[in-house]
Amino acid sequence: MSSHNFPPLKNDRILKAARGEKPDKLPVWIMRQAGSSKKHDFFEICQTPSLACEVTLMPVKRYNIDAAIIFSDILVIPQALGMTVEMRPGVGPVLPEPLTLDNFNELNKHNIIERLKYVGEAITLTRHKLDGKVPLFGFSGAPWTLMGYMIEGGGSKTLSKAKKWLYAYPTIAHQLLQLLTEVIIDYLTMQIESGAQLVQVFDSSAEYLNNSLYTKFCLPYLRKIVETVEAHHRRTEFGTSTYGAHFCLEEQADLGYDVIGADWTMVPKTVRSAVKNKNITVQGNLDPCALYAPKEALVKMVDSMIKEFGTERYIVNLGHGIYPDAPTDAVQTFVEAVHSVQL
Repeated sequence: MSSHNFPPLKNDRILKAARGEKPDKLPVWIMRQAGSSKKHDFFEICQTPSLACEVTLMPVKRYNIDAAIIFSDILVIPQALGMTVEMRPGVGPVLPEPLTLDNFNELNKHNIIERLKYVGEAITLTRHKLDGKVPLFGFSGAPWTLMGYMIEGGGSKTLSKAKKWLYAYPTIAHQLLQLLTEVIIDYLTMQIESGAQLVQVFDSSAEYLNNSLYTKFCLPYLRKIVETVEAHHRRTEFGTSTYGAHFCLEEQADLGYDVIGADWTMVPKTVRSAVKNKNITVQGNLDPCALYAPKEALVKMVDSMIKEFGTERYIVNLGHGIYPDAPTDAVQTFVEAVHSVQL
C-alpha cells in the first residue's frame, strides 16, 4: 500500500485490540458516529471528498474516541451499478426503481470502482487531516445486505421480496451475490490503498435469514471477501458486523475476520464462547437507546457490559448505529466510562 506520506499514528488502541495486543485503554468508537451538514444533500456529502472529510472529523474533534470512520453509505455500491438511491428525510434510503428479474441485466458492471473513486479520495484527504490522531475505518455493506436494499427498494421489515429470490431463483441470486462480492473486494482494496487502516463489512440484514440460508447465500461470499482482500493487505485489520445472526456465530468465527461485531441483542458470554480460541476480537454491543438513560444508569450499563465481555480482545461500541437525536453529553459519558476502566 502506498504511504501517501501520511502522518504517524498517535493512537493505536483499536489496532492493538484488533490484533490481540493489550492497549493502554479500552478502545471505543461509535458506529454511524459522523457529524452532519444542513447545507448539503446526504449523497452530495458522500460524493464530495472535502465535505465527507469535514463531516468525518466532527466527532473526532468533539469526543475522545479512538477511531474515525469515513462518511459514506453502503448504498454507494448500488449507485455505482447504475441504480438510483435517494436519502429521504424521515424515511431513509429509497431506491425508486428496485432490482427485478427483468432489469437485472441492466446493471452497469463496467468501471464500477472508477465511479467510487470519490470515496478513496475522501479517505486519503481525511488521513492527512486527522494528522495521526486516530486510525480511519473504511467499510462496505455485505453482499446479502446490499441485495436486500436493491430488491426491496429500501428498508423492509420482512425482506420477503429479496428472500423470494433465494428460494425461487437461487441461481440468479448467486449471480447477483457473486457480482456484489467482486465489487466489494475491489472497493475495499481501493479504500485500503487510499489509506483506510481498518475496514469493516456490515451485514445489517443477517437477522432476516436462518442458518441454512446464511450458510448457503452469505458465508461463502463473506469468506471470499476477507481471503481475497487480506491476500494483498495482510496488515489491515478486517471486521464484520452481522446484526441478528445469533444462529451462526461459530460459523462466522471461522471466516477469517479479525473482529466480529455483536449487535445489542447478543449475550456477551454467548459471543465469547462462539469465538473462543479463534484469535478474534469482539466489538459491541451497547443498545443505542441506552444513551437516553440517566448518566448514572448509563455508566452502570457500560461497566456491566465490559465486565461481561472482559477486557481482552475487546473494542467497545454500540450494538448498532447511533440515532440522530442521541444526547451529546451521553456520548461523552459513554466514552469517558470506557476509558476509565483499568486494564
